[in-house]
Amino acid sequence: MPLPMNEILEACVTKKASDIHLEVGRPVSLRIHGELESLDEDVLTPADTEAYMKAVTSDVHRQRIEEVGGVDFGFAYEKKARFRVSSFKQKGKYGLVMRQISNALLSLPDIGLPDRIVELLKRPRGLILCTGPTGSGKSTTLASMVNWINENRGVHIITIEDPIEFYHEHKKSIVIQREVGVDVKSFGEALVKALRQDPDVILVGEMRDLQTMEAAITAAETGHLVFGTLHTTGAAKTVDRIVDAFPTHQQAQIRAQLSTSLVAVVSQALIARADRPGRVCAFEIMITTPAIANLIRENKTFRITSDIQTGAKHGMITMDSCLLNLYSKGTISYENLMTFAYDPEQVAIQAQALEHAKGGKGGHAAGAPAVGVGAPAAAETERPKKKWVV
Repeated sequence: MPLPMNEILEACVTKKASDIHLEVGRPVSLRIHGELESLDEDVLTPADTEAYMKAVTSDVHRQRIEEVGGVDFGFAYEKKARFRVSSFKQKGKYGLVMRQISNALLSLPDIGLPDRIVELLKRPRGLILCTGPTGSGKSTTLASMVNWINENRGVHIITIEDPIEFYHEHKKSIVIQREVGVDVKSFGEALVKALRQDPDVILVGEMRDLQTMEAAITAAETGHLVFGTLHTTGAAKTVDRIVDAFPTHQQAQIRAQLSTSLVAVVSQALIARADRPGRVCAFEIMITTPAIANLIRENKTFRITSDIQTGAKHGMITMDSCLLNLYSKGTISYENLMTFAYDPEQVAIQAQALEHAKGGKGGHAAGAPAVGVGAPAAAETERPKKKWVV
């Protein structure tokens, strides 16, 4: 007998799971600290997943599933959490994936961002991008930034999301939240119309097409502080991704616009901790200096990483440096250090240098394998195996 939906949602909140998976041929599964674990032994049938789908999906959304095969939306579970839902059909059967969005907004220090980030949030205009793969915590980071502005600045904030994830109440600022597909047709259209609504700060949930990117850059140029996300890794690749989205004859102009409007790129990854259960966020932070602006304008983005490495006084840090810091404290394993490193070969050399500096004892780095050899940390190899873990 399948578990009631309320019990599944309660278990997700209690166990601090990030996602719920409801798939035919598999028990109800939660993703906890990056791994899938089953809640019971009962394998779900097509009738079970259809019942779950109907329990959380409105008539309008059900019709959308039948028309196009899937739909995304959000809903609240009492006052405990919100869930972002992807309801879809596969092999003619229904499936659901529900991501938990905590009602609690984290502070910037809680996330692990340095104090210097606050200075960026005081800017009157410009473009701040938060990038990383799906599930890396971009939405949480942006929600925390918006919340800081909401609590400390008296401005008008407009968020454009699909779906709305974190709810923001009016505090010192006025916050308007628009959901794509419900309140407005598309990100691009919402951005264009937002400029007529006297905004100071605009958050774009996802810069997924040319129209949205162009409107976001224009908004940043014309006196607004704009936040956006991209599924890219690293500052240099983020700039290249935006420029490459435009036709060739426009790319020089876009590079010029980005060089003056881009304030910062925060790239991040969520990594399983080695010291205790949970995950930690690793960041690369690029803040646009005159030198970096010049590199963007002259199409020399391959040199941006070098400027980030020497830009600590401006609050910058490379992803690899951040990872090494976490590894040296024993927060992440050697295996994950190498998995998430942008330049694994150089990181392996630096990890060995950490080991030698500590004399081969007393520090987590002392357990590093030889250069180029990956091995799971003890915390991973000793973890008891669970059924249905993938």
